Amino acid sequence: MIYPLKFIPIYKQYIWGGRNLLSLGKKLPEGIVAESWELCCHPDGMSIISNGTYAGRTLQSLLEDYGHAVMGNTYKEGCKDFPLMVKFIDANDKLSVQVHPDDVYALENEGESGKNEMWYVLYAKPGASLIYGLSPGVTKEVFKKAISQSSADKYLNSVKVKPGDFFYIPAGLVHAVGEGILLAEIQQNSNLTYRIYDYNRVDSSGKRRALHIEKALDVIDFKGGNQKNAKRLLTYNINGNASVSVLASGPYFCAEIYDISAMITQDTGGEQFHIYVFISGSGSINTDAGSFPVEKGDTVLVPSSIGSYSLKGNMKAIKAYKPSSKIEIYESLMQKGFSKEEIDSVEGMYQF
Repeated sequence: MIYPLKFIPIYKQYIWGGRNLLSLGKKLPEGIVAESWELCCHPDGMSIISNGTYAGRTLQSLLEDYGHAVMGNTYKEGCKDFPLMVKFIDANDKLSVQVHPDDVYALENEGESGKNEMWYVLYAKPGASLIYGLSPGVTKEVFKKAISQSSADKYLNSVKVKPGDFFYIPAGLVHAVGEGILLAEIQQNSNLTYRIYDYNRVDSSGKRRALHIEKALDVIDFKGGNQKNAKRLLTYNINGNASVSVLASGPYFCAEIYDISAMITQDTGGEQFHIYVFISGSGSINTDAGSFPVEKGDTVLVPSSIGSYSLKGNMKAIKAYKPSSKIEIYESLMQKGFSKEEIDSVEGMYQF
């Protein structure tokens, strides 16, 4: 019987990291740590199961044997990849100004999928900000010239942030996490980033990190997507035991924030995996396979074959899953009383 799966974090030690992942209970190696890859099935990071019967196995090897039982309707015969990646990011210093390609460009030029992602801010020092898109009306020609003259920063859209803020980052959107921010990230299974500007920093060997100006200019959305900054929270209640807010809904993933005060029931329907990223509190996930304790900093994959299960405790978690269709999203939210116009206002919906 497949059960809720936990994984050994994979730590990435990039130059902009710090030690703030300790606040999530992570047992960090020495030195600067920038990212904790919580769930991944990628050549640059492969999750290893940490609990239960399958402890020590890679996620990829489990998919080879039990693909449909884990992934449900997302699974395709022979598939050895998982569609989503989950990270914690410690921006102790600011990240490079960057952009991600979409699937078409990425598959043609890099041989892997593109990257759409979402950030949920866990901590932000007073005055912290991030880059979210470009100033309205900026053209490719104007931005290219500004990059060559080291003046691109005047066209970057800076946004102040606080804990609880979230940002959907579609492929083609120029973005960067600012200094002093700790966040959770849900994304496509991709590690493609095109750097536009890196503040002339050098790595531990004294070398500047590579930039990817031409590719970045190829994939930046200059037609209006860079100005999409309106977010609409759709919030509903589960039997008075949990408040749920829809953060993003699209073809790549859906993400919701669950604030749980007592027991609630969920169901994979046998066809949809669920991921939970626990950001505060503690409790348990209860299935026919047993009860599994969870706490702040844990990421858990609930395989599709589990069916009905419950979450019990006093805790907050991001739930992520991959929908089978736009119709599925609409039907689910309309049953909860939301109109089509309200659903269309959720981040990511415009991508369908």
